[in-house]
Amino acid sequence: MNLKRTKNMNKTIIAGPCVIETYEVLDAVARKIVEINSKYGVDIIFKSSFDKANRTSIRSYRGLGMEKGLEMLAGIKRKYGLRILTDIHESFQAAPAAEVADVLQIPAFLCRQTDLLVSAAKTGRIVNIKKAQFLGASDMRYPVEKARDAGAKDIWLTERGNIMGYNNLVVDFRNIPGMLDIVPTVIMDCTHSVQRPGRLDGKTGGDRRFVPQMAMAAKAFGATGWFFEVHPEPDKGMSDAANMLELDKLEGLVEELIK
Repeated sequence: MNLKRTKNMNKTIIAGPCVIETYEVLDAVARKIVEINSKYGVDIIFKSSFDKANRTSIRSYRGLGMEKGLEMLAGIKRKYGLRILTDIHESFQAAPAAEVADVLQIPAFLCRQTDLLVSAAKTGRIVNIKKAQFLGASDMRYPVEKARDAGAKDIWLTERGNIMGYNNLVVDFRNIPGMLDIVPTVIMDCTHSVQRPGRLDGKTGGDRRFVPQMAMAAKAFGATGWFFEVHPEPDKGMSDAANMLELDKLEGLVEELIK
């Protein structure tokens, strides 16, 4: 991968399908990420989940499971040389996931789970902790302490909105500078922050048209990176379909953010 403008390499950008559906979808997204990386001198980290253990409904699609999912992510890593991020939901998943992933992500609802944080930290990988929808910025010092005390050297925090009333989220962008007081890397999750949880008959709704505005507002508040779930055909996506950004819109948004 020939990165032309290395001055943008300090921008942390994460992108990929919400959940692993097929290798073809992963491959299409990875090809586009490589193209953007080369053109703009960025280093977009490829993201997808092998299991979505926190779906609203028992009947919702969860993914292909850890073994098959990690196998696919490893294939993407070998083929394209991309760094990989995936989330874990249970402590036993940390070690095998770390064999493939460069970044282990702690889901928002689980960010206070001590054993999960400790197991991720002990792998030596970057640990990205999403701020829970029920916590404020200052509360995130405690998950960070748990991971740091367990040996994590590089810890990121991610803003993804707060529950406000029923079936809705509100983003308080003051959380970004608040979390920058705790760690130097704070990511804005631009797609999960437009969710409307449980809004669509047991499925998460949302409005992807606000994703670019979330990204630009977070930039104004000092975010050091951005997280986007993207898909070639978001409306056909099997998880977070209403919130994922169209893959063909990712390049324009990245270009705007790195100006």
